[in-house]
Amino acid sequence: MPTLYAPGAAKATQGPERRLLGIRRRRCHMPWMEDWPTGRIEQASPLVRRLLAPNPSPFTYSGTQTYIVGQGEVAVIDPGPDLDEHVAAIAAALKDERVNAIVCTHTHRDHSPASRPLQALTGAPIIGCAPLSLEDDGPRADAAFDPDYRPDRILEGGDILSGEGWTLEAVATPGHTSNHLCLALREEQALFTGDHVMGWSTTVVSPPDGDMAAYMDSLSRLLGRDDFVYYPAHGPAIDKPQRLVRGLIGHRKQREGQILRHLRKGEGEIPAMVAQMYKGIDPRLHPAAGRSVLAHLIALETRGMVIEEDGQWRIAA
Repeated sequence: MPTLYAPGAAKATQGPERRLLGIRRRRCHMPWMEDWPTGRIEQASPLVRRLLAPNPSPFTYSGTQTYIVGQGEVAVIDPGPDLDEHVAAIAAALKDERVNAIVCTHTHRDHSPASRPLQALTGAPIIGCAPLSLEDDGPRADAAFDPDYRPDRILEGGDILSGEGWTLEAVATPGHTSNHLCLALREEQALFTGDHVMGWSTTVVSPPDGDMAAYMDSLSRLLGRDDFVYYPAHGPAIDKPQRLVRGLIGHRKQREGQILRHLRKGEGEIPAMVAQMYKGIDPRLHPAAGRSVLAHLIALETRGMVIEEDGQWRIAA
C-alpha cells in the first residue's frame, strides 16, 4: 500500500487513519507531542501560541489544538470542545489580553463548541466558517457536527481579520466539510489548516457533506500559495507544507487508480473493494475506509467515469 507522507513531511504515528492508509509508523520527534501537554500554553512562533485540549482519541490524535494569534490584542482559532478544563486553560493563557475574534475553521464538535463559553467570558465575536449541521448517513469517522454554532460574522475566502501586529486571511478549503476554512497569518507566512491538512494523518472525507472533488481542488489551491509553515488542529506543525500537499494529492490519485482497477475487474461493491484495498487493518475500521472509497466513487461519477446501479459500481460505457 502507498505511504502517505513524502520525505521530510510531518511525522506520523499510530491511529486508524495510519492503519487505513498504510502510513509507516515513525517515532515522534517533538517533545510537546510525547508528553501531551494539555492545559499548558506553548509559544510556537513570535505571534502564535498553542494549547492542547484534553480530548485525545483515535480520530483526534493527542487532541484538538487551539491557537492564539498576537499579543495583547489576539484572535483565538479553533477554541475546541466545550470542556470546562480547556476553556479555563484558554482563559488563563489570555490573562489580561483583549480577544478580538474567536475563529472556527469548521463546525465539528471537537473544534467549535468552546466558542460559546469563551464568548461569554470575553465578549468577543464568533467569526469564521458558515454554520453547518447535518446527520451523516454513514458510520462516523470523526466528530459529529456542532448544531448550536451561531457565528456573529461569516468569513468567505479572501476576507480579512486583523489586530495589533497580525493579519488573518480566510482561505476557503471545502472537502473535509463543505464549510471548512483555513486561516493565513500574513506576517509569518503561516497557515492554520484545521482538519484540511493534519500533522499526523490524512483528513476524513465522508459523504454526504465530505466531497472528494472539492477536497482535491482545495489541496491544489494550497499548492499555489507560498506558506512557510502549517499549523494543523491535530498533530505537529508542518515545516515542508508544499511537499506534504503534493504527497496528499499523489496518495489520493493512487487510491483512485486502485478503485478503477477493481471496477475494470467487475468488482463493484464497496465492501469487497475495501477488503482488498485495506488488507491487514482491523476489520472494525472497514466502514470508515468504505466512506473514503464512496467519496472517490462519487467524484469519479461526477466526471462521468463510473456509474452506480443497485449498489453496484462499474466503469461507465
